[in-house]
Amino acid sequence: MSRGRLFGTLCGTVFLVNMARVVFAPLLSEFIDTFGIGEATAGLLVTLVWIGSAAPRLPTGWLLTRVPRHHVVLGAGVVLTLASTFAAFAPGVDVLMIAAVGMGLASGVYFIAGNPLVSELFPETVGRVMGIHGTASQLAAVTAAPFATVALGLGIEAFAGWRAVFAVLAVAAATVTAAVFVAARAADLPDAGAGDRDLLGAARSEWRTVLTGVLILGIAGFVWQGVFNFYELYMLDKGLAPNVARNALTVVFGAGVPAFLISGRLADRFPHVPYLLSVLAAFIVCLFALVSVSGLVPLLVVSAVIGYVIHSLFPAMDTYLLDTLPDATRGSAYAVYSASMMIVQATGSSVVGSLRGAGFAYDAVFGAAAVGLVVLLVGLVFAQRASWLPE
Repeated sequence: MSRGRLFGTLCGTVFLVNMARVVFAPLLSEFIDTFGIGEATAGLLVTLVWIGSAAPRLPTGWLLTRVPRHHVVLGAGVVLTLASTFAAFAPGVDVLMIAAVGMGLASGVYFIAGNPLVSELFPETVGRVMGIHGTASQLAAVTAAPFATVALGLGIEAFAGWRAVFAVLAVAAATVTAAVFVAARAADLPDAGAGDRDLLGAARSEWRTVLTGVLILGIAGFVWQGVFNFYELYMLDKGLAPNVARNALTVVFGAGVPAFLISGRLADRFPHVPYLLSVLAAFIVCLFALVSVSGLVPLLVVSAVIGYVIHSLFPAMDTYLLDTLPDATRGSAYAVYSASMMIVQATGSSVVGSLRGAGFAYDAVFGAAAVGLVVLLVGLVFAQRASWLPE
């Protein structure tokens, strides 16, 4: 069995772990109605998923200095299966929060092990395979809202409505994890990470590359967390009908599918840092446009553009890091970057929910975030001109 077959099962796994992270967003209004919670608590629920995704990344990086990457990927699949099952049976919001952390943990473990494994399976075309892998992840984001819409209309005994989402996730995760096990046993696995045995040493030697990634994607991701997890409620606030508002998020995520494929290839062709800064600048422009427009067609157009732009940033950053970091430090340094980046961005939803609870309008919150990103971009441009950012 070829590396390509294993790559296919990894794409299936990344689809499910990302679905576990993003499926909470289109279900927020259902959780608010079911459990009688406010927007601040709903924002905290989503934040817990992303905190769960951030928490295991450093420990997973340490684990990868001792355990093969594909073994850790299998562990992530088992955790996702158990956490999704727990969520399907959650009797209250407190239990659902625990399940959300578990689903986040599975995603965090997977991305630390899976992304370096994918890049090492095909070292000559890192941007291309990371783009395909990211596309599989993005397809989960695209289908999350329609999946939630269909599930809300189901009436399967104990798994009616939103519970059906998590029941299906549990079954799918168990199936794909078994497929990864079979494919990994038969594949010719790379040994590029065999010399990566010092997590702290890798962080010290590659700190500038790690910091560059955290500054760009950590802060941009913080803003994006607050935007996309409240996108349905934001579109309702903009005056769109409920069914249109829910599926506006599908437009955002749908535009990300070609973004992963195209941006991954562009990241192979252009200098990494200038390309990253260009995408960040485009994201800032899109944020200003989002808070400035109203009406169905303009909002859907801006949603499509901002979806394409922000999702172009993810494969570009992974290509930059995994192509720049040497074999001897790649897994460990990537884990340090990923953990730090996720800690920075994980609280975005909670902050937006709290600001909304304090009476601030969505436009004011997102507009202020765009101004903050302008300051970040100016600083990064000066740093790049001064050759402080590694290429």
